[in-house]
Amino acid sequence: MNDGLILGEDGKQRCWWCGNDPLYIDYHDNEWGYSQTNDVRLFEKLCLEGFQAGLSWITVLRKRENFRLAFNGFDFYKISTYTDVDVERLLNNEGIIRHEGKIRSVINNAAKVIEILEEYQSFYEFLKEYKPIKRHDDIVSSFEELKQQSMTDESKKLSKDLKKRGFKFVGPTTIYALMQAMGMVNDHLDGCFVRKKINAC
Repeated sequence: MNDGLILGEDGKQRCWWCGNDPLYIDYHDNEWGYSQTNDVRLFEKLCLEGFQAGLSWITVLRKRENFRLAFNGFDFYKISTYTDVDVERLLNNEGIIRHEGKIRSVINNAAKVIEILEEYQSFYEFLKEYKPIKRHDDIVSSFEELKQQSMTDESKKLSKDLKKRGFKFVGPTTIYALMQAMGMVNDHLDGCFVRKKINAC
């Protein structure tokens, strides 16, 4: 590993965090940091980042398909109608992370997204108001800085707005992880082949 980069068997340099797990490598290469504008997928990312709190992301990633099945593909309109019967069903689902507070937050947040859609054309349109004005390439310049940075001024502001609107499990660290995952910022390290692909888009 050199300055946070690892060399894969395919000869490509990647960010250190994906290691050699094929699922993690695929996520790193084809999803993390790419622009995502679909509201359902954005809601999924928000929910899964909330479930990840206190756990490793690979733990959540390995359960993602189970989450999608359990939560109606993260259709927030359907989830907003969930009752205590659904909460009990989910708490008995061994394929997901069975944390009642986080499960209830998904139901709560589904209703809050629908409220946002009464003001904005899409959930994405709301989120992008907090995209850093400064080109993010210039913000994180080193491996050490990236490891230490868990939130930004923008993620703090977005977190505050979401909490004001009644969202749960949306702290500034969780929201910064969402911003990274949805491509609002490009935190692939300099030298990572994906960083170049994203910047070229």
